[in-house]
Amino acid sequence: MAFEYHNILIAVDGSKASDFAFQKAIDIAKRNHAKLIISHVVDTRVYSTIEAYDRNVSDRVQNDAQELLKGYEERASQAGVTNVVTDMEHGSPKVKIAKEVAPRHGADLIICGATGMNAVERFFIGSVSEHITRYAKVDVLVIRPEDEHKQT
Repeated sequence: MAFEYHNILIAVDGSKASDFAFQKAIDIAKRNHAKLIISHVVDTRVYSTIEAYDRNVSDRVQNDAQELLKGYEERASQAGVTNVVTDMEHGSPKVKIAKEVAPRHGADLIICGATGMNAVERFFIGSVSEHITRYAKVDVLVIRPEDEHKQT
Protein backbone atom coordinates (compact mmCIF):
# COMPACT_ATOMS: atom_id res chain seq x y z
CA MET A 1 0.00 0.00 0.00
CA ALA A 2 1.44 3.36 -1.05
CA PHE A 3 1.73 6.18 1.44
CA GLU A 4 -0.16 9.36 0.63
CA TYR A 5 -0.25 12.80 2.15
CA HIS A 6 -3.74 14.18 2.73
CA ASN A 7 -3.23 17.78 3.90
CA ILE A 8 -0.27 19.59 2.42
CA LEU A 9 0.70 23.00 3.78
CA ILE A 10 2.74 25.26 1.50
CA ALA A 11 4.24 28.37 3.08
CA VAL A 12 4.45 31.26 0.62
CA ASP A 13 5.89 34.76 0.87
CA GLY A 14 5.90 35.90 -2.76
CA SER A 15 9.63 35.31 -3.21
CA LYS A 16 11.11 33.42 -6.13
CA ALA A 17 12.06 30.55 -3.80
CA SER A 18 8.53 30.21 -2.42
CA ASP A 19 7.11 30.37 -5.94
CA PHE A 20 9.32 27.46 -6.99
CA ALA A 21 8.27 25.53 -3.87
CA PHE A 22 4.63 26.30 -4.65
CA GLN A 23 4.95 24.70 -8.10
CA LYS A 24 6.32 21.54 -6.50
CA ALA A 25 3.54 21.60 -3.89
CA ILE A 26 0.94 21.64 -6.67
CA ASP A 27 2.50 18.55 -8.25
CA ILE A 28 2.67 16.71 -4.92
CA ALA A 29 -0.91 17.65 -4.00
CA LYS A 30 -2.20 16.41 -7.35
CA ARG A 31 -0.28 13.11 -7.12
CA ASN A 32 -1.60 12.52 -3.60
CA HIS A 33 -5.16 13.80 -4.26
CA ALA A 34 -4.53 15.99 -1.23
CA LYS A 35 -5.92 19.22 0.12
CA LEU A 36 -3.48 22.11 -0.47
CA ILE A 37 -3.33 24.66 2.33
CA ILE A 38 -1.63 27.84 1.11
CA SER A 39 -0.33 29.81 4.06
CA HIS A 40 1.11 33.30 4.22
CA VAL A 41 2.26 34.80 7.49
CA VAL A 42 2.48 38.58 7.52
CA ASP A 43 5.69 39.16 9.42
CA THR A 44 4.74 41.88 11.90
CA ARG A 45 8.39 42.90 12.29
CA VAL A 46 8.22 44.28 8.75
CA TYR A 47 5.66 46.97 9.43
CA SER A 48 5.35 47.41 13.19
CA THR A 49 7.96 50.18 13.48
CA ILE A 50 6.81 51.93 10.30
CA GLU A 51 3.22 51.97 11.52
CA ALA A 52 4.11 54.58 14.14
CA TYR A 53 4.64 57.01 11.24
CA ASP A 54 2.00 55.76 8.81
CA ARG A 55 -1.25 54.28 10.15
CA ASN A 56 -2.24 52.92 6.71
CA VAL A 57 0.70 50.52 6.49
CA SER A 58 -1.11 47.62 8.13
CA ASP A 59 -4.11 48.04 5.78
CA ARG A 60 -1.84 48.01 2.74
CA VAL A 61 0.08 45.00 4.03
CA GLN A 62 -3.19 43.17 4.71
CA ASN A 63 -4.49 43.92 1.21
CA ASP A 64 -1.22 42.84 -0.41
CA ALA A 65 -1.26 39.58 1.56
CA GLN A 66 -4.84 38.85 0.51
CA GLU A 67 -3.98 39.50 -3.14
CA LEU A 68 -0.91 37.26 -2.87
CA LEU A 69 -2.99 34.39 -1.47
CA LYS A 70 -5.74 34.91 -4.03
CA GLY A 71 -3.19 34.66 -6.85
CA TYR A 72 -1.71 31.44 -5.47
CA GLU A 73 -5.19 29.99 -4.95
CA GLU A 74 -6.16 30.74 -8.56
CA ARG A 75 -2.94 29.19 -9.86
CA ALA A 76 -3.51 26.01 -7.84
CA SER A 77 -7.09 25.69 -9.08
CA GLN A 78 -6.05 26.30 -12.69
CA ALA A 79 -3.38 23.61 -12.32
CA GLY A 80 -6.04 21.09 -11.31
CA VAL A 81 -5.86 21.03 -7.50
CA THR A 82 -9.48 20.55 -6.49
CA ASN A 83 -9.25 21.15 -2.73
CA VAL A 84 -7.50 24.45 -1.95
CA VAL A 85 -7.62 26.45 1.28
CA THR A 86 -5.83 29.69 2.10
CA ASP A 87 -4.65 30.81 5.51
CA MET A 88 -3.31 34.22 6.46
CA GLU A 89 -1.75 34.90 9.85
CA HIS A 90 0.10 37.77 11.50
CA GLY A 91 3.24 37.29 13.54
CA SER A 92 6.46 35.37 13.10
CA PRO A 93 6.41 32.90 10.17
CA LYS A 94 8.88 30.71 12.04
CA VAL A 95 6.51 30.24 14.95
CA LYS A 96 3.13 30.35 13.24
CA ILE A 97 3.69 27.82 10.44
CA ALA A 98 5.10 24.90 12.44
CA LYS A 99 3.36 25.43 15.75
CA GLU A 100 -0.06 26.86 14.84
CA VAL A 101 -1.05 26.70 11.17
CA ALA A 102 0.02 23.10 10.46
CA PRO A 103 -1.68 21.59 13.53
CA ARG A 104 -4.87 23.64 13.02
CA HIS A 105 -5.26 22.32 9.47
CA GLY A 106 -4.15 18.78 10.26
CA ALA A 107 -1.24 19.09 7.84
CA ASP A 108 0.78 15.92 7.35
CA LEU A 109 3.38 17.62 5.12
CA ILE A 110 4.79 21.14 5.20
CA ILE A 111 6.54 22.45 2.09
CA CYS A 112 8.62 25.63 2.09
CA GLY A 113 11.36 27.28 0.09
CA ALA A 114 14.92 27.01 1.35
CA THR A 115 15.49 30.75 1.11
CA GLY A 116 13.50 33.92 1.08
CA MET A 117 15.35 36.30 3.36
CA ASN A 118 18.67 37.88 2.64
CA ALA A 119 21.89 36.58 4.22
CA VAL A 120 22.01 39.23 6.96
CA GLU A 121 18.47 38.45 8.14
CA ARG A 122 19.22 34.71 8.19
CA PHE A 123 22.34 35.36 10.27
CA PHE A 124 20.51 37.36 12.93
CA ILE A 125 17.11 35.66 13.13
CA GLY A 126 17.66 32.30 11.46
CA SER A 127 15.93 30.87 8.48
CA VAL A 128 12.21 30.15 8.48
CA SER A 129 12.74 26.78 6.80
CA GLU A 130 15.30 25.79 9.44
CA HIS A 131 12.88 26.64 12.23
CA ILE A 132 9.99 24.79 10.57
CA THR A 133 12.18 21.70 10.12
CA ARG A 134 13.24 21.80 13.75
CA TYR A 135 9.81 22.33 15.35
CA ALA A 136 7.23 20.75 13.04
CA LYS A 137 5.58 17.56 14.23
CA VAL A 138 5.08 16.36 10.64
CA ASP A 139 7.20 15.79 7.54
CA VAL A 140 8.84 18.88 6.07
CA LEU A 141 10.04 19.24 2.50
CA VAL A 142 12.44 22.13 1.95
CA ILE A 143 12.68 23.06 -1.72
CA ARG A 144 16.03 24.37 -2.95
CA PRO A 145 16.06 27.25 -5.45
CA GLU A 146 15.83 26.23 -9.09
CA ASP A 147 19.31 27.57 -9.88
CA GLU A 148 20.84 25.22 -7.27
CA HIS A 149 19.35 22.26 -9.15
CA LYS A 150 21.33 23.16 -12.25
CA GLN A 151 24.71 23.17 -10.48
CA THR A 152 26.10 19.65 -10.86
